[in-house]
Amino acid sequence: MGSASSSYRVIYLDVDGRIQKVVFSRYCSPCDIRELFCTALGLSRNTNLSLLDSSGAMVSIDPTMPHNTERSAYKVVPLGGGPLADKEELFQNVLTQVAEQFSRAFKINELKTEVTNRLAMLEKRVELEGMKVVEIEKCRNDIKKLREEMASRNNSNFLEDNKKLTPRRDVPSYAKYHLSKETVEALRLPTFDAWQWEPNEMLSCLEHMYHDLGLVKDFNMNPITLKRWLLCIHDNYRNNPFHNFRHCFCVTQMMYSMICLCNLQEKFTQVDILILMTAAVCHDLDHPGYNNTYQINARTELAVRYNDISPLENHHCAVAFQIFSQPDCNIFSSFDPEAFKQIRQGTITLILATDMARHGEILDSFKQKVDNFDYADEEHVTCLKMVLIKCCDISNEVRPMEVAEPWVDCLLEEYFMQSDREKTEGLPVAPFMDREKVTKPTAQIGFIKFVLIPMFETVMKLFPQIEEAMVQPLRESRDRYEELKQIDDAMNEVQKKKSENLTMGGKKK
Repeated sequence: MGSASSSYRVIYLDVDGRIQKVVFSRYCSPCDIRELFCTALGLSRNTNLSLLDSSGAMVSIDPTMPHNTERSAYKVVPLGGGPLADKEELFQNVLTQVAEQFSRAFKINELKTEVTNRLAMLEKRVELEGMKVVEIEKCRNDIKKLREEMASRNNSNFLEDNKKLTPRRDVPSYAKYHLSKETVEALRLPTFDAWQWEPNEMLSCLEHMYHDLGLVKDFNMNPITLKRWLLCIHDNYRNNPFHNFRHCFCVTQMMYSMICLCNLQEKFTQVDILILMTAAVCHDLDHPGYNNTYQINARTELAVRYNDISPLENHHCAVAFQIFSQPDCNIFSSFDPEAFKQIRQGTITLILATDMARHGEILDSFKQKVDNFDYADEEHVTCLKMVLIKCCDISNEVRPMEVAEPWVDCLLEEYFMQSDREKTEGLPVAPFMDREKVTKPTAQIGFIKFVLIPMFETVMKLFPQIEEAMVQPLRESRDRYEELKQIDDAMNEVQKKKSENLTMGGKKK
């Protein structure tokens, strides 16, 4: 246990001659500290602040900011916003119009089709058996030149987005990233930091996982088809704050680390491993950023199509197998119809299990089996696989604080987008998604205590090795958010008393 002085910092602020004392934890982020200062000073939480020391120098707002005293209180200067947002929106509108005009003027779509067709012809020539080495090298050079030509035109950002389910022919379209020994080792750990990686690097990491687990070799996958499939997967994740391609990568990397940490290849068949990895990759395809509750309450097309039964998860499955239906993206092409049916059913079962509305049902079923678990029992194995993908889907808090906390901000941003829309459309709003009611500590404490820890501790009965790597970090995260909540509650109490005193003073006058 550390001392109180090492856990908390005390800062004095000067607001128009009035001294305000503020206490915060060393675990607070700069954003949390800024919001805390605004609350203490009676300002809007979104107000931008600047702090000046006694010499007039600016002071950085972060957990390591220098201590001060009442005599050397930092002067607070609220900063105004300005009309930059309106100007940026106007600029974006103008840019969009210019893009459309360029697209029409230079017939970019026609050019894209022509170049893609030429690439397809050249690639086919390269793959033909019996070609002479010189001819192959010449074709490769031609392909490289065409790719460079296409890339230079793509940099204009004026090409229309035809992504969806169309596989790419320009393979390899992402730069081959050679993984270092350190990266290969880090990929196997739950502590892996995905924020440091660009999309093309994450694609290379996913490709490595399929090779490292022996899936490419054992199931005779075409490596080029694997690349095309991963590219198509990337293109079919939307740029949501949370449910995006980086989230897809994190879930898959956590699944890979659990396979390695728990030695699952010694207990599962390779088909089971393939299903686990592929379901993780596909589990949130084309997520619109609004959850099932919104889909059902707003009576969206997805809710109507799937009769209000896990509309998003059913949609993710449908998009996944639309992609597999494209020959150029079908990594299962070597499977006979019966084997493919098994893969399809297994993948669908796992993706549907990620609907949190089914959390209690699935975990209760697993608890009934875990004490007498039988790897020879197909029902037991399927239940375990469902719990494993659930663990990976909501595993951010297993990771180190500096990796996990930005995901909370992303999730709250997506929640607030939904709740704002629900208020506008007159739909019910969940309290945990309402920007007026939720904070990071309140959002996380209950979720970690009553969802994450019980589920991971149940899995720990089968795999004791996850306690140190996964369960203990969850307990530490719970403790940290409870500490932050105590600070928030104390600050709210101070603010409440301050408001009451102001009210009483007004009445006396």
